[in-house]
Amino acid sequence: MGLLDILTSIKDRAEKFLNEKNVVTDFLGKVEEKTGIKKKILAFGAVSVTGLYLVYGYGASLLCNLIGFVYPAYYSIKAIESPSKEDDTKWLTYWVVYGVFSLGEFFSDIFLYWFPFYYAFKCLFLLWCMAPMSWNGSQVIYNKVVRPVFLRHEATVDNMVSNLSGKAMSAAENLTREGTDQRKPQNLRKEKLMR
Repeated sequence: MGLLDILTSIKDRAEKFLNEKNVVTDFLGKVEEKTGIKKKILAFGAVSVTGLYLVYGYGASLLCNLIGFVYPAYYSIKAIESPSKEDDTKWLTYWVVYGVFSLGEFFSDIFLYWFPFYYAFKCLFLLWCMAPMSWNGSQVIYNKVVRPVFLRHEATVDNMVSNLSGKAMSAAENLTREGTDQRKPQNLRKEKLMR
């Protein structure tokens, strides 16, 4: 599949989306009626302004994170409510990759922030991860990176989690027991005072 095929596919999907009935196309339809500018031009303009804002705008981090969160969150909720398991798996895979990416970004953000066009590239990466195609970023990264690392270390992580949960339970029991033991003398004193 060449670059021209990919661009043609994107164009076809965009035109299909613009011809569907949804909140975005309803809004674009109202703007088209008032201005006389076609929906396709309005959508292209909105995408261009968003892209330029990601490159030059203040708060590009917030916009990029909203793009990477709002659309996937909406479709994740729709997937939960649908009877199909396939869309659940797709969006769970996205969130696992998003989490791994966010964790890596947390530790490297100080350096990445200084790269020109970082948020534009990050946004393109997140769009690739959520793209409605079989070779989207979340599928590729999960199958090539996350899954092999997870399978290699699954037993170790399971043992650590089991040990930590056991220690947490015993700590909670000790705190509860100590709190109960400390309250008993106070209750006895209160009872003596009340007599």
